[in-house]
Amino acid sequence: MSEHRRKPPQPQGGGRAAARRGQSGPSSGRRAAPRGATGSPSDSYESDAYGSGGEERSYGGRAEARRAAQRGTGRRGGPPGPPGRGRAAPGKKRLIDYPRAGKDGWQRWMPSWKLVAGLFIGFVGSLVAVAGIGYAMVGIPKVDETATAENNVYYWKDGSQMVATGGETNRQIIDLSQIPEAMRWAVISQENKTFYDDNGIDPKGIARAVLNMARGGQTQGGSTITQQYVKNAMLNDQSQTISRKFKEIFVSIKVGAEVDKDEIMAGYLNSAYYGRNAYGIQAAARAYFDKDAIKLNEGECAFLAAVLKGATYYDPAGAVSIDSSATPQANSKRALIQMQDTLDKMVEYKHLSSSVRAKYTKLPDVKNPRSNTQLSGQIGYLVDLANSYVVTHSDETGITQDKLQQGGFSIYTTFDKKKVNELTAAVTKVYKAKIDPEKRPDTDTHVQFGGASVNPETGAIEAIYGGEDATKHFTNNADQTGAQVGSTFKPFVLAAAMTWGVRDPELGSSQAQDERTIVSPKSLFSGQNKLKIKNYDGTVWKNEDGEEWLQTNDGQVSYGTAPDYKIDLREAMRESVNSAFVQLGMDVGLDKVKDAAVSAGVKESSLAGTTFPSFSIGISDPSAIRMAGAYATFAASGKQRDPYSVQKVTSKDGVIYTHKTETEQAFTSKVADNVTDVLKTVVEEGTGTNAQLTGREVAGKTGTTDGNKSAWFVGYTPQLSTAITMFRYDDDETNKDREFLEMFGTGGEEKIHGASFPAQIWHDYMEEAMDGLPVKKFPTPESIGEVLNEDPEPSPSPSVTETEEEEESPSPSPTPSETEPEPSPSPSETCTTFFGCDDSTGGTSSEGQDGGTGETSASPSESESEDSSRGNQNGQIFGGPES
Repeated sequence: MSEHRRKPPQPQGGGRAAARRGQSGPSSGRRAAPRGATGSPSDSYESDAYGSGGEERSYGGRAEARRAAQRGTGRRGGPPGPPGRGRAAPGKKRLIDYPRAGKDGWQRWMPSWKLVAGLFIGFVGSLVAVAGIGYAMVGIPKVDETATAENNVYYWKDGSQMVATGGETNRQIIDLSQIPEAMRWAVISQENKTFYDDNGIDPKGIARAVLNMARGGQTQGGSTITQQYVKNAMLNDQSQTISRKFKEIFVSIKVGAEVDKDEIMAGYLNSAYYGRNAYGIQAAARAYFDKDAIKLNEGECAFLAAVLKGATYYDPAGAVSIDSSATPQANSKRALIQMQDTLDKMVEYKHLSSSVRAKYTKLPDVKNPRSNTQLSGQIGYLVDLANSYVVTHSDETGITQDKLQQGGFSIYTTFDKKKVNELTAAVTKVYKAKIDPEKRPDTDTHVQFGGASVNPETGAIEAIYGGEDATKHFTNNADQTGAQVGSTFKPFVLAAAMTWGVRDPELGSSQAQDERTIVSPKSLFSGQNKLKIKNYDGTVWKNEDGEEWLQTNDGQVSYGTAPDYKIDLREAMRESVNSAFVQLGMDVGLDKVKDAAVSAGVKESSLAGTTFPSFSIGISDPSAIRMAGAYATFAASGKQRDPYSVQKVTSKDGVIYTHKTETEQAFTSKVADNVTDVLKTVVEEGTGTNAQLTGREVAGKTGTTDGNKSAWFVGYTPQLSTAITMFRYDDDETNKDREFLEMFGTGGEEKIHGASFPAQIWHDYMEEAMDGLPVKKFPTPESIGEVLNEDPEPSPSPSVTETEEEEESPSPSPTPSETEPEPSPSPSETCTTFFGCDDSTGGTSSEGQDGGTGETSASPSESESEDSSRGNQNGQIFGGPES
């Protein structure tokens, strides 16, 4: 072969020399081979096998390698890194792309529209599923199967059964044909005018109710007639929770979709609560009008539609034991306004003609709220008192008004059956012997008595007298009636003077509050009739019109000798001298007098005219229960315990409430025992001698108000405190101008005082109530305070007598006191006619209320005191939501 024959192509790798050059690396400084010129046969094979983009592709140099790396990773330098945070692995997709892959900065955290739409659809779908399940699971309630109630059983203090009541007047189901059409339209017009068109729920109202519950507020609101029907029928679950509300909504939707509207209306009217333990329209018609529902007229239907808003506030009988604002007068006014509004709407929505509507401009005549003979006598008052205690203490008992109406509770009261009967017998004895409406119709009609006994050691209410018969007279006279307490308020003035003392007249008002002098009962104050009352600093007190206050005494009598008429506080209490205690109250400060009364147990809400001088002599109207409880604080040496009427409550779940007595030291024992010692003098030789008990120590105080419109005696032994009140009050609901009436001539007496009928009843009852109990004496008081306004010589006798005589007066300390005058006329001369032996707080002004004024002076005026004389203007259970 010719030597010039062409040589075969060299391997792409360049042979051994090229291999050596490759081994020498970049440091050899030789030029890199052209792209593709360094391949070997094997490389060519692999390149063909994998293709030009294969992973095994070789690169002709470092520059080419860098370019290839940049193309593969999208970044400069280095080989491709592994998938990192926020970056998906190549070829892998997430179910929820969040944070979003392939996005930087804020865009990574902005959800895509696909994600938002998907979540919304999923949420709505879940709600629909839950609603569907809820709708399928609930059933349609039946009133006659679920809305039933049981009796509550009440027990005496000794554990014996008093009465079982509650369920027997629960409900009587009637057909829609027996319900007046006017009743249906009255409810629709007032509560749900779209009833026949809506689907059973009110979405806006539901949202409002749920929001209220979420905020921890009331769950009311948002109820259509359908929802109210469902709520009434679901009496087995009355819990106020969101879960129950949703259940009610589901049931309402189902009822609205599947039940005829007329059937819903009948179910609602048959299940609604109308008050007076009446569930359903038939029971309500009987309770309020003593007729069948079908016989109700348009006005009566409109009235019952008003009562549906809440019987506590719309029943004309009132419910002050539950809420002090629910007085008979206030309730009647509310019911009339609501009734008229309902009638107007019925006309507006063309459900009633104007001519028929014009017939009903006044409240219809409603019957007495009690017809259950089991509640006759005192039993109804006792049950009411126990019920009000349980409901007003629902935070402790867990029993609301609705739960109580459903029944099933055993309520163990503090009432002593023997004492209740004895108190009733004492009142009945006096009433039959002295009160004769037929013989003296102008003076003996509308006479009322009330009373209560409280145990000082516990606060337990052991007996009450609420009136003649709970089924005939439904206002509990042992509770707050509006009758002012008169001079039985004076012990609180004395307690304030012994606790805080009088202010220094030489100091400014702020400094005088700190610089005070504790008062001894031997301190001297003026007993002058028509005394010009002064402020503590000696300036004359004047009202906002610039009028002075001239304080009168009962019978226009001045005590002591001119010109200063000084008597000590023991005599002033014994003879119930108004002028002395009014001035003492001003010197101590009426704010401190108020504090003393509240500390003793009087409810602040029952106090009236706290800025007027006569506040110190009883223009307020606490209940008999509260007055007995307040005096019990003195009997217990200053230890105050709130009156209560329920000892224990049980149900099918066991004991759910047990009373725990809480004791507060309202006054020091020194103060309380000195007040007791002074009040002993009232009974031993003062206005309260009619209340003396055989072989027992008694402390007490009489009280009579200006105009002779109420009279009291409140007294106690170490074991029992009792208050008796007497007043005349027209409780006829048809009389819209009712007010307290004067008792001049009542019972054949010229004037009624606390020393007369009230003291006699107190005596007759307490003689029996204390029988068998050990004889105890009051603690001997320690000496207290300084003697103010002391004269070097004993005070002379009162200026109203022609003959003067002196006698020794008991002292609050064991040592004998100085001799002091005996006022005239003396109790022995006047108590036989009950004139002049007590303490009317009146004055010479006909406008005065429990304090009175001179002819040219101002009384507390109608705005401050007259309201409380009308009854129940400030009315509350025991002066408040308690019992």
